[in-house]
Amino acid sequence: MAKGWAKFPYADRKYVHTAATLKKAWSRLHRGDQEPPPKEAAVIEAWIAFHAGDFEQAAKAGLAAGAAGVTAANKATAIYANYLEENEKRKLALFEEVAARAEKQQAAEPGNANAFYWQAYALGRYAQGISIAKALAQGIGGKVKSALETTIRLAPKHADAHIALAAYHAEVIDKVGSMIGGLTYGAKKETALKLYDTALKLMPESAIARIEYANGLVLLEGKKALSRAEKMYAEAAACQPLDAMERLDVELAKTELED
Repeated sequence: MAKGWAKFPYADRKYVHTAATLKKAWSRLHRGDQEPPPKEAAVIEAWIAFHAGDFEQAAKAGLAAGAAGVTAANKATAIYANYLEENEKRKLALFEEVAARAEKQQAAEPGNANAFYWQAYALGRYAQGISIAKALAQGIGGKVKSALETTIRLAPKHADAHIALAAYHAEVIDKVGSMIGGLTYGAKKETALKLYDTALKLMPESAIARIEYANGLVLLEGKKALSRAEKMYAEAAACQPLDAMERLDVELAKTELED
């Protein structure tokens, strides 16, 4: 694990849970990833740290808790790397770390949807870091698509997987075109839009669903989608975050509106 993780810049007492309040808020906080509520005290502490924005502690505590804490560690590491790690080399290394752990988790727990989701998320963000075209040439795209389809098969209401799979379709089409994207990589505009719509229905209060939908529209439709995308960014910026990750999403939406 990389040392010297940056601190979450929007610390707020309302993001800090006890075991009892986390249990009460769990279904709402994990509507996107459909993660089952933890039973072990050590894993609960890892998730408390995650939701408060102490991602480094969440990752350490999750790993220390053994198999039951791997998903907490992977989510904390991936979210930290995506939003807060500024060093590109360290960021890519963290994504590789998550993808490798998730792949091992799949072998041990083939029915664990998030073992597949966090592999796909980490590989997808890694691909964006090295360039989508390069990642497709390396076969990473196929791994991402397969892992996300498995996630949705195991957890049909996994909104985050719907978002990520939609992004896969949109990014492939943007890079190689609809014909090659469809024939070679199974990427389709209609599928992307349907997945984005499903994610919003599953998670109507989500900022990230709107941000990713807006990004996807611009990739798929270009300038004619800008006004609709801007509206979605504005809606995302107005969402009320319930934890540190959601706060990072809201702040991202505000940044998009300023650009």
